[in-house]
Amino acid sequence: MEEAYANDAPEIVEVTANDAILLFESSVPLACSVVYGTTTEYGQLSVDTDMDGGAHTDHHPVLSGLEPDTEYQYRLQGTAPDGTIYTSENMTFRTLPVDESAEVNLASLESGATVTDVSSNFGGAANDQSWGANNALDGNRATAWSSSGDGNDAFVEITLPQAAQLTAVEVWTRSMGDGTAITLSFTITTDSGEVFGPFTLDDAEQAYKFEIDAVATTLRLDVVDSTGGNTGLVEFAAYGEFK
Repeated sequence: MEEAYANDAPEIVEVTANDAILLFESSVPLACSVVYGTTTEYGQLSVDTDMDGGAHTDHHPVLSGLEPDTEYQYRLQGTAPDGTIYTSENMTFRTLPVDESAEVNLASLESGATVTDVSSNFGGAANDQSWGANNALDGNRATAWSSSGDGNDAFVEITLPQAAQLTAVEVWTRSMGDGTAITLSFTITTDSGEVFGPFTLDDAEQAYKFEIDAVATTLRLDVVDSTGGNTGLVEFAAYGEFK
């Protein structure tokens, strides 16, 4: 596999208690996957979630469904358009312990939040299907909500299980390998009509947090500016306390 490394070997980054991201740049286009598990029998597999699919050089699959404070084995596999198969050596990484002090996302499905309106879901999917809006609230970086080509007209409305005093929202935009689908700026509107933003997102590599001061039950995120196409979110979070 080393002969397919463009620069450095694959790197596991942004490790949490439950997931991690594998970054890898290949010297030739590859249809790439990573197998992983607590033993070298692996048992789990992840691929890039870019809709373009096929062979490409910039790889960033998310390894999800991990247990906290656990050592994992993983191996990278790739197939070039000419049929050449590349396989890396076995490598390891360790997840982090559970952070007991982490803020609770009041806008998560786990907290009881629901999607009450959305501009569209890719392929006409329901909110609880692949690319549906629920994927922005599931706490899983391996899934995402994608609109169906809404670009700057994309929006999602989220209703919390009860009114909350909110101190911040956190947004992670989805992106595609061709540079489309990236939200550059957005607003947040509460059920009282109060508007926060526009807030600017620096990139699609991580979630960005923005302070607000509002009492709300419903939050609507509207894309203000984007790179067009199937805009959407990897994750959305709201922080504060229920009233």
